[in-house]
Amino acid sequence: MSPTPSPSGPRGRVAVLGAGPAGMAAALGALQAGHDVVVYERYREARPAGNILNLWPPPLKALRSLGVDTDDLGAPTDSEFRNVHGRVRVRVKLDEDVKREYGGGFIGLLRPELYERMLAALPAGVIRFGSQVERITHDDRAVTLHFADGSTAEHDLLVGADGIDSLVRRTLWGDAPKREHRLHIFGGFTFAEVPGTTPNTCLLSHSRTTQGSWTSIRNKGRDGHQWWVLTATDPDAPAPADLKAAAAALAAEFPAPLPGLVAATDPGSVQRWVLRDRPALRQWSKGRATLVGDAAHPTSPYAAYGAGMSIEDGYFLGRALRGVDLTDPAALARALQTYEDPRKPHTARQVQQAYLLGKVFHHAPAPLRPVRDFLFDHTPFLQKVAGDSNPREISRQLALMVD
Repeated sequence: MSPTPSPSGPRGRVAVLGAGPAGMAAALGALQAGHDVVVYERYREARPAGNILNLWPPPLKALRSLGVDTDDLGAPTDSEFRNVHGRVRVRVKLDEDVKREYGGGFIGLLRPELYERMLAALPAGVIRFGSQVERITHDDRAVTLHFADGSTAEHDLLVGADGIDSLVRRTLWGDAPKREHRLHIFGGFTFAEVPGTTPNTCLLSHSRTTQGSWTSIRNKGRDGHQWWVLTATDPDAPAPADLKAAAAALAAEFPAPLPGLVAATDPGSVQRWVLRDRPALRQWSKGRATLVGDAAHPTSPYAAYGAGMSIEDGYFLGRALRGVDLTDPAALARALQTYEDPRKPHTARQVQQAYLLGKVFHHAPAPLRPVRDFLFDHTPFLQKVAGDSNPREISRQLALMVD
């Protein structure tokens, strides 16, 4: 399957830096808009940055619109937040029509299969692997990429999809320190049968200091489960020598099936991330360049929305580029502003909410933790913050996706 180009408007030359979900979605969107696209990827293949993944309905709708096969991509799930003793704190209440259309609140999957589906939707030759960009220059006429081998390439538009350490972002807006969440997450997956699991479920549980969660997944037609445990850490401390053992120790205080899921996981299927983001930018675009995904709004996994927002970015950028003469600086500037203006408040909200949830659940002073937990267990506060507001935001994003 490949994107169907828009027949109207002049063809422009678009460069995308990075072949992750943001870069591939941006490439598909620009191709549908009728432009010529090259994706430059420094590695020799598209490398998934992690294994486990959840996708909400808006990125699924975007993927379908971009020509990506989403049939049986993941396991439909419904989500609950509970305390460590099993008391339900939040039920995520998505619109029933949305759940029927997109398979539950979100789907649980493995990141490599998403990459495979997106790569399959791109025409052959669009991605140029092993292309290391060292420097970027741009003026009213063109943006020029300077590669490690001494070659150069000119384009009308550069899309920075090169992650939290984005060269494009630094070129446009200078460097800025990352914001440390002082948290780390261990995550893994298994296809073993583990007692206590239920189909089509996502369960997020919290003790006084740790989150322990699991969700259903599907991968290439197989049913399984992914899990993660998340707690405070010193970001400068070395990683534990045995990731699975460290995860098992954190999971031990949670009820079944979480300890069993960790125990059933192959050590090679366990990964660890230190959580970081960057402050929101007032502007993503400058001249002939713009940003998508983590280059624009790096997001903590606490939001479970980083890859999803990256895919949405590519969709909305492509729609903004339809019929635009990319050689015209004024027309390009208007199109890029049309793309980023509605995206900035949405992405900033998700990034900041993820940061604040991490602070509340994992950095509250010890004397305040019983008060926090009483509030979450006996009032609708957390339901309103996580269970009601997010579904409304999801519905708003879906409503904006009109082809």
